[in-house]
Parts: sequence; C-alpha cells; structure tokens
Amino acid sequence: MFDVQDKKLRRAVLVVGLAALSLTACGRSSVQDAGESSDQSSSQSPPAVPAAAPQEDAKLSGGRPDLMAPPPSKRLYEQRCATCHIDAGLNLNGRIVPTTATLKAMQASKVYEAMAHGKMMAQAVGISDRDMRGIAELITGKKLEGGADTLIASMTNNCKANPPMPAPSVAAWNGWSPGIDNARHQSTAAAGLSAADVPKLKLKWAFGLPLGASTSSQPSVVSGRIFVGSDNSTLYSLDAKTGCAYWSYRTKAPGRAAPIVAPIKGYEGVQYAVYYVTSSKTLYALDAQTGKLLWEASIPGEGNGVSGSPSYYDGRLYVPLTASGVTAGFTPNVECCKVRGGVVAMDASNGKVIWRTETVPEPLEKLSINSAGTQVWGPAGASVWNSPTIDPKRGLIYVGTGNSYGPKVASTSDSILALSMKDGSIQWHHQEFKDAFMLGCPDQGPPGQICPEKIGPDWDFGGASAILQPLGNGKDILVAAGKGGVAVALDPDQKGKLVWRTQLWDKTPPTADGLVLFGGTADGKRVYFPLQQAGGGLKALELATGKVDWNAAVKTDARGQASAASSIPGVVFTGGWDGILRAVDMSGKVIWSFNTRQRFDSLNGVIAIGGSIGAPGPTFANGMMYVASGYPGFQNGTPGNVILAFGTH
Repeated sequence: MFDVQDKKLRRAVLVVGLAALSLTACGRSSVQDAGESSDQSSSQSPPAVPAAAPQEDAKLSGGRPDLMAPPPSKRLYEQRCATCHIDAGLNLNGRIVPTTATLKAMQASKVYEAMAHGKMMAQAVGISDRDMRGIAELITGKKLEGGADTLIASMTNNCKANPPMPAPSVAAWNGWSPGIDNARHQSTAAAGLSAADVPKLKLKWAFGLPLGASTSSQPSVVSGRIFVGSDNSTLYSLDAKTGCAYWSYRTKAPGRAAPIVAPIKGYEGVQYAVYYVTSSKTLYALDAQTGKLLWEASIPGEGNGVSGSPSYYDGRLYVPLTASGVTAGFTPNVECCKVRGGVVAMDASNGKVIWRTETVPEPLEKLSINSAGTQVWGPAGASVWNSPTIDPKRGLIYVGTGNSYGPKVASTSDSILALSMKDGSIQWHHQEFKDAFMLGCPDQGPPGQICPEKIGPDWDFGGASAILQPLGNGKDILVAAGKGGVAVALDPDQKGKLVWRTQLWDKTPPTADGLVLFGGTADGKRVYFPLQQAGGGLKALELATGKVDWNAAVKTDARGQASAASSIPGVVFTGGWDGILRAVDMSGKVIWSFNTRQRFDSLNGVIAIGGSIGAPGPTFANGMMYVASGYPGFQNGTPGNVILAFGTH
C-alpha cells in the first residue's frame, strides 16, 4: 500500500514542478516583437556547468526516498539549463540564447534531440537518457510524442485513393534545390509561373503539422506530390494540388532535411524511393508511392549530427555532417575538441557507406591540459550544414564549412571545399576567414584552455550552399556567401582561384548571428543574397564581376532575413523572421507579400499556426508555390507548424 501512495505522491510533486516552470515561461509571450529579447539581454557569461554523474532520486538516511524533493529532471534543469535559458534572453557572444518562452513553444522531441544529438550534447554529459527525456518534457510542458497522434489516421481530408505515381518530370523541386547546382532557381516552364503571375498568387490551402513547432523541412514537389518532414518525427506525402494526405511515416527522431525522390532497383513493385535523414543520423528509404520502409541506415560519426539536406546524384546520396563542440566553452571539465564536420557518400540502393570524409585534414593533436585538468584537443569543428553542390563535369562536390572549435584553427574551417565524388578526398579549398568560435567563452582568455585565446566573430560558410553557375564558353563560376557578409566567386578549373570578392554589408560588420545564413539564389545573370540585418535587404550581384547591381529595401523587422532565397525568371522570393514572404522584381521592388505569421484554417483538421520563415525557402512546381512557416532558430523566432500552398487559379 505504501508503494502505491509513494508513486501517487511522486507524480503530484512532478506536476507541481511542471506547473512552476509553466508559470515562469508564461511570463513572456512566445510571439515576440522584433528586437524585444535584445533590449532586455545581458552580456555576461554564465558559469561552467559541472559534468556530474546521472543523479538518482533524492533519498533520506537509510535509503528512504525523499518524497518532497524535486524530481531529477527539475534539479538537472536548474543546474544545467536555467542559467542561460531565462525569460529575458541572455546575450552570449552576440547571440541571444532561446528564452524560456521559446523553449516552451517547442516540441519535447526537439529539446531532447538537442541534448542527445545536437548543440547541447556538452551540457548533457553524464545525464541519462531517461533524465534527458524528463528535462525535455519539463521545459516544454509537453510529453514526448507517442507516434499515433502525428499520423494521417488521426486527420481529416486524407486522399480517397492512391493512384500510381507518374515518372518525375521537369516540373519538380526535388530536394534543397531543383538542380544539383544549388542555384535554387526554377524555370518558368517547371514552375508554371511567370513574373506577371506573382501579384496574383493567392493562398489555396494550409496543412497543419500535428504537434509541430519548428518547420525546418523544405517541401519537395515530385510527380504531383509533396514530400515534407517535421519536428514531430513524421514524414508526409501530400497531393500537390489539393493538399490531401496519401501517407505518413513515423521516424525515430525529428528531421530538418528536404526529402529527395529518386529511382530505386531491387525492390519488387517499387520504382521510386523517397530519402529522408533525421537528426539522429538515420537515413530512411521509403517507397514513394506507399510510404513503406525499404531500408534505414545509421550514418557513422561519433559526435556528428545532421541538420542539412543531402544531395543525390547517380545512385549516391551525399550527406553533410555537423560537429559537436560549439557549446563546449560552458564545460571546461569535459574533454574537447575532437569532432570534425564531414560528408558521407551512401549507396542509395541499400544505405551502405561508400566513403566518409572529415572536413579537417590535419591530424588530431593533444594540445594541452587546461586549468581544470582536462585534456584539450584540436583542431576540430568545420561543420557542414549546407546541402552539397554536385559538379559531375569535374567529378567534384562543393561544401561550405563552419568555424573551428577549440584553441587551434583548422586550415579548412570558414572555407569552401572541393571533394572528389569518387573517394571524398579534398582536392582544394578556399579559406576566407580564420575563425575559432565557441559559446560560453570570453572574448579573450589565457592560453592552454578549451576556449580560444581570442574568440572569433563566427563568420562561417557552414549554412549556405555554394552555387555553381555557367559563364559561357565552357566556363563556370562557383559563388558562395556566409555569415561574415562577404560573397566570393571561385574558378573551379583553377583549384578555387579567387575571381572576385564583394562585401555585402554597408556600415556595420555582421554580429555572430551572421549576414547570410541559409543562402541565396542565382539565375545565370545575377546572384541574389538575403540579408540578416535590421530592416533586411536583398542584394543582386553580377555573376561575372561581383558588382552590386541593386539593393532592395525589403523593410523587415530588426532581425532581417535568414531563410534561403528562391527564384523564378524575373522574381526573387525571400522570407523573414517577421514571418512575411516577399517577392522582389528585377528593379528591386517588392511586388507581392504575404504574412505567414497567423493562424490558418487547415484542410487536415489540425490547428495550424505560421511563424518566422527559417531555413527553407519557397519551392515551385506546376503553377503552385509552397512554403513552410514556423522557425524559432537562434533569434527567438516565432514557432509554427504549417505548410502553405499558393496558386493563381
């Protein structure tokens, strides 16, 4: 009898703890005005987090449980998380840490994945899986999803039939970009839209992603169907015209990638597979027609993560890898920094690894023992969270890399790398900045520590894909821009020789949040970059010279634009932290806009709310445009869970 009462009382104590956190988080709205968190922020660095062993439930003498003690998850949250995640928004090295309100708006699975596989791995050292799950549920006030409530069986407006998929045509946006050059440009024929059609675009339908809060998977459109993932750990297949749902598949973790559809052989009755990668480094191959699992494979690399979209070419998938360590400045008593970014080539027919390359070619070294008695390693970092650009003509893959972690700067961080498609070997690289950056580090510090002696500005190329464009007469140019606000053009025939360099900022250098985050678009004449700065902006550069042709006054809120730009002939589309999607013509004039930061009547019966527009930009096919809305990100953006479809008819 005592055991039963003991369990009931424990649950009561847990409920009290959850309610207390909810009250704290509710003191601040999850829909924030522009710049609100910055005005109330502090620039101080928090103390280091102790790497404690997993905590047992509190006990009194004799091993009796202390029934009034806070649950382990609450104690761990207060020790490991509460110093940085506060109501007002803490300023760390120029970046605003997600507030309690932002965390509360997320799904528990998103918070859990950050601790288990993402940026908070260092803070979660020594915490059991059970307690990580408890912390995630405590922070968000939500349960980790069980699965059935995100599947289409619980929705309305499912498709009444599932006719055979036609062969993919040119009218598709398959993956991060409609082409392997990562230009994010769709022809008029494939888009089914012209510049004259853009002012006529109207919302046709909205699809709510159940239990979603961070809509980071870009909708792919192939064979008249949409394939899109969610932070609710579910992949969906929808009808591109009507939005009815054909099938859903529950993955083991959330995903941020754009799905890819490609032919597959060796599976009876299956012609096309849809490939999708999740944050747990699991790559799935499903029957694109039915959603049936064909295979799943684990992507190798301890300490690595996946937050970018893979690329596909000729039976291979090229998966970008991030490196843990960006938050290691908080934990000087935990060994760092060993993990490097990378790219993995995998056989699309079975998921087997063909090759795996780290982005740092230098050998890993023992650099010092820091003041906490911890071994310091390096060089490390150089994450890749952009979609690889494919160049079959030269047999190369191009990726941008993030900054170094730890006191030693790698030769290939903040760079554009060219890898061999055959074996992944680094053929050449262009390093634009030499930058070691970690959260939790002072601007300057003593030598021999995990933190760099001088913290870098965090100006990397990790998030934006390089764009390969023809110049005529058989010549091509590779263009890239990143957080440092500098665009560069490289000659792929001259081992990445610099062709031109253009500064994109006008008065003030970018902060650690960066100026160009998820990249631009190019149409064969110009390349266009959205700017993450107060008021935003869209700069058009001549491809051949890098000369600024025009600069559009987009007039966003104080956070600007982070989303990747997309284009059709004559029009560039760009989304902002303010949730507004804008269309800009070739004179730099905004000719159409739509505020996605609102509630929508969804056709599938799910509460659908739009928010900030984050990593994925809009996609176009067959006279329709699709955009994912809702992205908290690192600017305390507005969460959301909706896929919006626009058309003119």
